[in-house]
Amino acid sequence: MNAAKLITIDPGHSAELLRQALAGKGVAADVHDGYGLALVSVWVGLVVWCDGQHFWWRTGWNAGRRRVIYAWHPAIDPVRAAHRVAMRYADLRAAHSATGPLADFLREVEP
Repeated sequence: MNAAKLITIDPGHSAELLRQALAGKGVAADVHDGYGLALVSVWVGLVVWCDGQHFWWRTGWNAGRRRVIYAWHPAIDPVRAAHRVAMRYADLRAAHSATGPLADFLREVEP
């Protein structure tokens, strides 16, 4: 019997495709690549990791198990992953409206 083969894409390239898809949805992000992983920094508390096979990001906290809850998506589908990340971004922005210096900075850089 043959084992299933996983499709692996360069993590930096995958992260860049995700960043571009997020930009298409009006969500600004930065890509940081190195050591076999890439990060897409989206918002305070929203960083998407990529290893070339999957994207994953924190979605919450399980108090009972004292563990972080993560969502994940295949790296071969950055457009759909961007949709999911953009929904999380909208939730975080709504829950934590910016005040103080962060709010002032956002007013300067956002349209």
